[in-house]
Amino acid sequence: MNILPSSLSLRLAAASLLLLTACAGAQSPAAKPEAKPDLRLKASAAPPGSATTPELWQRVLAANSDLRCDDNSQCHSLGVGSKACGGPEHYLAWSSKNSDGAELKARVQQHAEARRADDKRLGMMSTCSVVSDPGARCNAGQCVINERPAFGPGGRPDAR
Repeated sequence: MNILPSSLSLRLAAASLLLLTACAGAQSPAAKPEAKPDLRLKASAAPPGSATTPELWQRVLAANSDLRCDDNSQCHSLGVGSKACGGPEHYLAWSSKNSDGAELKARVQQHAEARRADDKRLGMMSTCSVVSDPGARCNAGQCVINERPAFGPGGRPDAR
């Protein structure tokens, strides 16, 4: 006997899938560290027949599954998500070795539009901080996002 409404059951199933995906990624050091999970699962209710925000995020990750590279020129960064006051939430590395990125960019755009719709529907707010593009590089044959420097006293990068 099913006592949960079907829409709640679907959301719980999507949340479980994302949680398992995130846990699997945490166990594997080769997982893409820049592939951050969609944090607005509760906000992802969508009209029947359309994809939810978490489903769109999974499509972004699927379109970005080949990160192989030979050199830095094949690695690029792409802003993903949407902050409530504008701009991307974070950046993904992607490789142009075997793709021109057109499908990835289209899926990123669909996901960002869904995030903006979620924000508007829920009246979301953000800090409006700017997330700058860190760029990407080829590291051990895989495109990765450049690390941001740690800043020490006086606003200067730490000498680590």
